[in-house]
Amino acid sequence: MTQELGVWQFNDPREWLNRTAKQSLPPLIITAAITGGGHGKEMNPNLPETTEEQAKQAYECYKLGASIVHVHARVAENPAMVSVSPARYREINALIREKCPDVIINNTTGGGPQMNREERMASIEAGPEICSLNMGPLASRGFLKKRLPPLGGRPEDIILDLVAPQTTFGETEMYVKAMAAKGIKPEMEVYNHGQWWLVHNLIDQSLVKPPYLIQFVMGFPSGALPTPKNLLHLVETAPMPSVISVIGIGLHQTAMVTMGILLGLNVRTGMEDNIFISRGQLCTGNTQLVEKVVRLARELGREIATPKQARQMLGLSETPSRYD
Repeated sequence: MTQELGVWQFNDPREWLNRTAKQSLPPLIITAAITGGGHGKEMNPNLPETTEEQAKQAYECYKLGASIVHVHARVAENPAMVSVSPARYREINALIREKCPDVIINNTTGGGPQMNREERMASIEAGPEICSLNMGPLASRGFLKKRLPPLGGRPEDIILDLVAPQTTFGETEMYVKAMAAKGIKPEMEVYNHGQWWLVHNLIDQSLVKPPYLIQFVMGFPSGALPTPKNLLHLVETAPMPSVISVIGIGLHQTAMVTMGILLGLNVRTGMEDNIFISRGQLCTGNTQLVEKVVRLARELGREIATPKQARQMLGLSETPSRYD
């Protein structure tokens, strides 16, 4: 099995027709984004915050079929905050690796609200196999809910009205160079069509290597609206060769995941992006969200990728990262 398994002309309607007729769409890579950098147990008590909780839910998702785990390490003394410590990321990466021998570890460089560039880059030093990389600034408005005892860490609501991250062309270049020095593949997070400018800038300078790993984030404030039409247009305009995944924020998660499965793309699910299993019903954990994706994929005729297959599709080393 080779990398070409996941790299195909997904924006060619004839190839899509041929592959679906033969039931030969690539295996589905599932990413579990287990925690995130904003909301926490104050929004859903089942969201994992501690290192042990994150590793436990990562293992449960891995057993179900997730081949990538996306990590936001929280501060041990105040899990309402995202850590800026490389040692903290290494700690959680090591525990996930201990439980999940071949899962692909993906650390954030998005971090959390109001973090600066140096703080966002801390996770790179921990040596994951992939790091997310936002491809442009976004205007966000919302709030972080206060945490009542025994949670602690945020005694009152925090109103957010900001542009974050303050991403520029030069900063994306700096991030990918730092990742390249560690042998880390960047996962380029694309929130709208205008961010193709930054993606192509990296490609034109040969700062990212094919297959390009791209994640469409649908439904984030000031990003692309989470509609089938917008997703299709992003697919049609994507650079080749790419391996693409799609996220749907909140209650748009199921629709966008289903579209991704049907189109032959890959998908991300998890409590970073959505804390509900259905309207008004909190999920019982990341496991329930991954189970839903696996069920949809099987109904729609997609094989679930193993970590070994995912590594081959993404052009990653077959030898998992170590944190000894």
